[in-house]
Amino acid sequence: MKPLPKPLIGLAAAGAATLIAANRVAGAPPDPGVAARAEAAHYSGPWRHGYARVNAVRLHYAELGSGPLVILLHGFPECWYEWRHIIPHLAERFHVVAPDMRGYNWSDKPEGTGSYSASNVSADIAALVEHFGEARTHLVGHDWGGAIAWHFGMYHADRLNKLAVVNAPHPAAFARELKTLDQLSRSLYIVYFQLPILPEASIRLLLRRTLTESARVPGAFSEEALDVYQNAISQPGAATAMLNYYRAAFRTGPAFFEKNRRTITNPTLLLWGMQDFALSPQLTEGLEPWVPDLRVERIQDSGHWLPEEKPRLASDLLLDFLSP
Repeated sequence: MKPLPKPLIGLAAAGAATLIAANRVAGAPPDPGVAARAEAAHYSGPWRHGYARVNAVRLHYAELGSGPLVILLHGFPECWYEWRHIIPHLAERFHVVAPDMRGYNWSDKPEGTGSYSASNVSADIAALVEHFGEARTHLVGHDWGGAIAWHFGMYHADRLNKLAVVNAPHPAAFARELKTLDQLSRSLYIVYFQLPILPEASIRLLLRRTLTESARVPGAFSEEALDVYQNAISQPGAATAMLNYYRAAFRTGPAFFEKNRRTITNPTLLLWGMQDFALSPQLTEGLEPWVPDLRVERIQDSGHWLPEEKPRLASDLLLDFLSP
């Protein structure tokens, strides 16, 4: 057998070294200083913390207020803390619960890509409604939390009062827009997320920079918030669990979009920061066939991170919509 050419040996060695380094980054323990600051931030507000055993997972949540139940679902790569500015305003009229979804921060991180399917995560939320002794909830979701909110509206309508989604595409609209070069180019990162180890290392290394530079409102992400998100993604197994939301959806393929076209009849609000770097503004158009009772609010001077870029405006719009 002929020996491998030296260039191939060099490439193989470089690839192996990259994977070893990435594995070390992906599996590194939380930084103690960041962890201490994150802990202080978690307990810096008027909310209470608790845990619920639902659908075979233990979910951490923050809660505040009394009245009709409102559940707030965060996006990637954040956690419950993204709602910190909005919780006190909604709690003036509602019992507000902001969980860490499975795989995130202080919630359980079950193994396996399939554990993070939309149906499994939606079932967590349905069980959480029951945990708080309610028959129904108002549901608000941003980014991946918004994707779960769309799914919840389709498959758990009996548990839902009103639905609000923030910068998260309806599956049918997303399938339509992926046929355009604009949205396809914006979504290529999802293909990268299918790789092993490298995405975990990348998001741990680049989280702070990515959040800060992608926000369209300067200062939207405070150092405290960045500490919280950095510490959350550094929890054992968290980076892989968070990426598994993308992997589970990707591996379902076209069936994901075909299955998730049920009509949502509940009153629905779509809030959209129009300077979103990852999602086309066209995703806010043509939704009436799937969501007939829909109100759309387009915020021109905000990007993807509306709950952190424009928290007061988001609070006011949500209060107006959710109130009787």
